[in-house]
Amino acid sequence: MYIYVLYCYRERINDFFFAEMTYEAWSPLFLGMVLAIFLVTSIQWLMYRERIYGLYTIYTLVWAVYFVVNHFHLPLNIGNFYKLILSYSGYILYLELAKLFLNLKERPRFVRWVVVVQWMLVFYVVVKTYIYLFTDFWQTKLHNILLQPVRLALLSVGAYMVYTFFRSKDTVARFFVAGTASLLINHSITTILLIRSPNLSQSLPFWQHPDLFVQTGVVLDLIFFSLGISFRHRREAIRKAVVEKDLEREREQRHRENLEADLAIQRMQQEKTEVQMRALQSQVNPHFLFNGLNTLSSLIDEAPRQASEFVDELSNVYRYLLRSNENELVTLSDELRFIRSYFHLLQTRFGRSVQLHVSVNEPLKAALVPPLTLQLLVENAVKHNVILPDQPLTIRIRTTSNDLLIVENNLQRKNLRIESNGVGLSNIDHKYRLLNQPVPLVGEADGWFQVILTLLTIPQNSVTNPVAHGTA
Repeated sequence: MYIYVLYCYRERINDFFFAEMTYEAWSPLFLGMVLAIFLVTSIQWLMYRERIYGLYTIYTLVWAVYFVVNHFHLPLNIGNFYKLILSYSGYILYLELAKLFLNLKERPRFVRWVVVVQWMLVFYVVVKTYIYLFTDFWQTKLHNILLQPVRLALLSVGAYMVYTFFRSKDTVARFFVAGTASLLINHSITTILLIRSPNLSQSLPFWQHPDLFVQTGVVLDLIFFSLGISFRHRREAIRKAVVEKDLEREREQRHRENLEADLAIQRMQQEKTEVQMRALQSQVNPHFLFNGLNTLSSLIDEAPRQASEFVDELSNVYRYLLRSNENELVTLSDELRFIRSYFHLLQTRFGRSVQLHVSVNEPLKAALVPPLTLQLLVENAVKHNVILPDQPLTIRIRTTSNDLLIVENNLQRKNLRIESNGVGLSNIDHKYRLLNQPVPLVGEADGWFQVILTLLTIPQNSVTNPVAHGTA
């Protein structure tokens, strides 16, 4: 008796419980879940204003409306029409989201394939809209038979996307694949149920109603999409933070370099007067002026015309020397013009016993050097070598294929040791160090004394011509 009472009580509980487990009773649960996701997504879109959030918000809204339509008792063709519009709009938006989730920029063929599928879906919606609203073909068995290839085609598209990307190492792509797989599995079950029985009664037990699995797949898909978007946003935030940190570090490095450059310029400015005085002591010294005046004196009586030319060149030389302190750099072209004026004075004094050969590539004449560089090197050659008619001193100024400047002279050192005042090579070396450039290389090769200089490429707006036009 006791066992019989328990059995009856259990049967009554089962009848009550399963009577309530119809699709109509459980459908609002899915609607509530989709609406909650839609609310969260809408807030995210309002906060971030990114395209992916906008598309995902519309995608969620489409499915929310789809679930709402299921609760209205509409004529069958009208209900099918609404479901058609909403579900296929969801599929088209799903493919658009795929382009963002899967980062298809490096796979243009796949993108073109996705676009083709989207347009095919649009065409299918147009045709089915006409069938549902303007014909009775949707009531025929042939229509139901023709629906199966379309459903299988949609399943094939989903299966292809899962197969293509399920091995992806990108976490965002994995979330997308998981959502697609959820849709695929539940739509497969839906297709099987529809083939077995097209009955869509709301009073069916929920596990027998095809729309249950449609909604389950959609909800799981939306959950995975939400997780993927959240992870993507977090990853982008981390990436931006890293980029900002790198930019900040780079800005600090640039600031430090600018400070070092400013310090170097200040040091150069502080030493400018000292360099000027040392240059004038080596170039405009009484010995040089005495030799120049003696040469001029001898020319006045013997060759007045040559004396006039000598005075012009002497004027050009002294003008350049006196104004050379105005800039840290001058063009090689200016230096060459000056050195020709300076060499004219030397040739007037030594005649053919001193020779100058210049071979400079035309494009390199716009390169930069510290002022008086060539003059110091030429004077250094004259100062330390024998200059006689039978032992002429040859000075060559030339450039190389790798954009270096070489100033060289044949070696014929004087027997008497000449006291150096510390200018010359050390002066040039010091200027290059202040400019943070490779120092000149000094050496001897095959009887020639060589100084190899680096031509600078500092912007021209930092350089002005220290010699007035027409002075050389």
